[in-house]
Amino acid sequence: MSTVHLGLDTFGDVTHGEDGERVSDAQAIRDTVDQAVLADQVGLHFFGVGEHHRHEFAVSSPEIVLAAAAARTSDIRLGTAVTVLSSDDPVRVYERFATLDAVSRGRAEVILGRGSFIESFPLFGYDLKDYEVLFEEKLELFAELMAEKPVTWQGTTRAPLHEADVFPKTEGGLTAWVGVGGSPESVVRTARYGYGLMLAIIGGAPGRFRPYVDLFHRSLDSFGRDRLPIGIHSPGHIADTDEQAWEELYPAMEANRNAIGAERGWPPYSRLQFQHDVGPEGSVYAGSPERVAQKIADTVRTLGADRFDLKYSNGTLSHARMMHSIELYGTQVAPRVAELLAE
Repeated sequence: MSTVHLGLDTFGDVTHGEDGERVSDAQAIRDTVDQAVLADQVGLHFFGVGEHHRHEFAVSSPEIVLAAAAARTSDIRLGTAVTVLSSDDPVRVYERFATLDAVSRGRAEVILGRGSFIESFPLFGYDLKDYEVLFEEKLELFAELMAEKPVTWQGTTRAPLHEADVFPKTEGGLTAWVGVGGSPESVVRTARYGYGLMLAIIGGAPGRFRPYVDLFHRSLDSFGRDRLPIGIHSPGHIADTDEQAWEELYPAMEANRNAIGAERGWPPYSRLQFQHDVGPEGSVYAGSPERVAQKIADTVRTLGADRFDLKYSNGTLSHARMMHSIELYGTQVAPRVAELLAE
């Protein structure tokens, strides 16, 4: 099998220190930059930072955090997980990422999505009844901007453009993906506009996403496009042993899932559900380096993926434990995944 890239994603979760106290938003942001630096040092391929506008997560402007990381790293690619394009302006998003691409010397990527939260819509004056059309039109416009030529475009969600040129220009083009949570329509749309497909697999068996992979390939063929990459985004945590990883992760994941679940009417998160999630049929990649490597390799084979991004930040899980997880991911999991896929 061809080389599979391993990356990391974080939402900039506001964590608790080893003393159990909640850290400040500012400290969580500084910790996120330190985590990107370590990811670069241990040879990982990608570091992604999500955009959120709520109290559990410190990062609302990921491009600024990524620019700070760019100044302290040399090789790792830097991007979002995701940029909420629906409540932003495609022109400004492109300008910000073209700027990030410049300061990082060509390492910028953007993963576009609608996000799993809706706080940004009222915050920036958008009506949720326009949820679908906002994403459709803005994704179309962003695809045109990626050609880095004057754009003429008209829609219903922003002012029209006539021969509008956007600056700065990049030196080698911008890499862009679309984050998809399991909608066939979203898969087809991603192929139509020519973006990479990033599958957000955060529940259930990863193998159930195989039909979406097949649909993506068929859609690319029908639109006359060349093969485009497929990535996977899933949560997890690595420690020296399975038991240590599970005992560290469960309290943080329970608190996070229950806080969000209370808003959405989910049942309380339980140990039983957690044990299913970390098992072979679940989508949480937690345990020892060997266990996590085996599970990643199995998923990559099943889905034919080009990249796997571990969402390593999980609620209140401390910075120190996340740093250890990152170190193990780069030094032990990544080489072991390569060995398993070469067999």
